[in-house]
Amino acid sequence: MAVFVEFREFIAKGNAVDLAVGVIIGAAFNGVVTSITDGVIRPLIALLAPDPSVGLMLGPLDIGRVISAAINFLLTAAVVFFVIVKPMNALRRRLDKSTEQTS
Repeated sequence: MAVFVEFREFIAKGNAVDLAVGVIIGAAFNGVVTSITDGVIRPLIALLAPDPSVGLMLGPLDIGRVISAAINFLLTAAVVFFVIVKPMNALRRRLDKSTEQTS
């Protein structure tokens, strides 16, 4: 029975909940970001190459795919930061101020 109590305490901690929300939102937003990179950014990169079927190749390396993945990561990280992290930090600061004023 102690394992269940310990597990409940672990889940109730803010860090575990924050991590779960971040992972879920990041995974859900991944499809949107992938669509943007595949539908908008990758074609723009392909404009740099004379043959669109080649993409942006450097020998056997597909540089266009790497650039798309990096942009995909940066967009996802930016959305998670501005939609989840910034509001949570502002809420924590507000709660910290209210607890300091009542003390």
